Amino acid sequence: MSRIPHPEVDVPRQLPPWGLTRGGEKSALRTTAALFTSLTALAATSLVAGPAIADSAGGPCALRRTPAHHSEGLDTWNASYPRPARTLNAVMVYLSFPDSPPRTTPEELTADYFPATSRFFERASYGKFALRPHPRRAWVEMPEDSTAYAIQRDWNAKRRSAYLRDAMAAADPHVDFSRYDVVYFVADPDAPGVDSDATKVVNFDHPMRADGTDIRRIVTVFERHPPDRNVLAHETGHVFDLPDLYHRPTDGKGDWDTYVGDWDVMGSQFGLAPDLFGWHKWKLGWLEPRQVRCVTGGTERLTLEPLSATPGRGALGGTKLAVVRTGRETAIAIEARGTEGNDHATCTEGVLVYRVRGGTASGGGPIEVVDAHPESESCWGDSVYPQLADAPVRVGESFTVPDEDVRVEVAGRTASGAWTVQVTAG
Repeated sequence: MSRIPHPEVDVPRQLPPWGLTRGGEKSALRTTAALFTSLTALAATSLVAGPAIADSAGGPCALRRTPAHHSEGLDTWNASYPRPARTLNAVMVYLSFPDSPPRTTPEELTADYFPATSRFFERASYGKFALRPHPRRAWVEMPEDSTAYAIQRDWNAKRRSAYLRDAMAAADPHVDFSRYDVVYFVADPDAPGVDSDATKVVNFDHPMRADGTDIRRIVTVFERHPPDRNVLAHETGHVFDLPDLYHRPTDGKGDWDTYVGDWDVMGSQFGLAPDLFGWHKWKLGWLEPRQVRCVTGGTERLTLEPLSATPGRGALGGTKLAVVRTGRETAIAIEARGTEGNDHATCTEGVLVYRVRGGTASGGGPIEVVDAHPESESCWGDSVYPQLADAPVRVGESFTVPDEDVRVEVAGRTASGAWTVQVTAG
């Protein structure tokens, strides 16, 4: 793994509305001072407490959505975020700097991210969601040198705000933001002041207004060329209200992948099995209610289709996720992971068990994989965290979740590749 994951950041201040004339044309008379207020302190809160819409995939095992940042509760949807249940349009604005003439083209940088990112979501959603990129074909020059913004991972709020202010002012004459659901600002990767560790999603506690539309968050991209694998899929997941699943050590040292290892792109963009957890697919509306089995007590025998199976391999009808509710804001989730779709590079297969905590904020361990083989490791040299690479329960094995009255037995495989599983809940 070449470097640590990217964080998010929340900014509380709002940029004033931008004037439009009839037909969407930009007003010619503007000044930067009139357009913007400064963006300063970080906000501890975010948009998670926004309006909700009903989730058709509810039921007794659906944890409630809480005020936690990117809560894993899914009984309702936070309408402050675009829900990826349809085609969403994304604009990519490429930013250059006076101190560094670009050595790449926007076309080359677009190819770094697309169609790979769109394909990731197409496979993850079983074709229910399409991310359609709209890259700008020309560089937009920033007013200051790249070094003037002091770009870095834990970015000074004042400098970051200046960067966003200048980027929006530079892009505004060229982009009609009302046409897009997702905004990417992509910095010239070869500029001397650009730090690839600074890539992140910036959330505004109060939305910016541009072209008559609210802009609630911007993905600021500072990646190298070529970029880290799946990095844009990870960042775009935040735009859809998915949390960071990695563990950030308090001293900045130690392993970041102890919560979920390779098993979800929101944990690591480098994972061998980066497809989104079944819980996330349920949250995003990609699993139908009939594909989620709620085990409320006793013993249930079920057939779990591979989570990452593509259409034609059981992806549209079979059971994908079993859930045991363990508390008001907690659950045990059970799913089958194999070498298909986004997980084609995985080095292990089996039935994966993980804890879900609806009241735990992004970055605090809202999901934690339970290791069925805690005394062994696997996939050294490839896995981001070998201790969890062999976490799934294999055929012929049984496993009791520590500290929970939940037992998982894997009896066998069907001819189609599904797993026959028996779940016992106290």
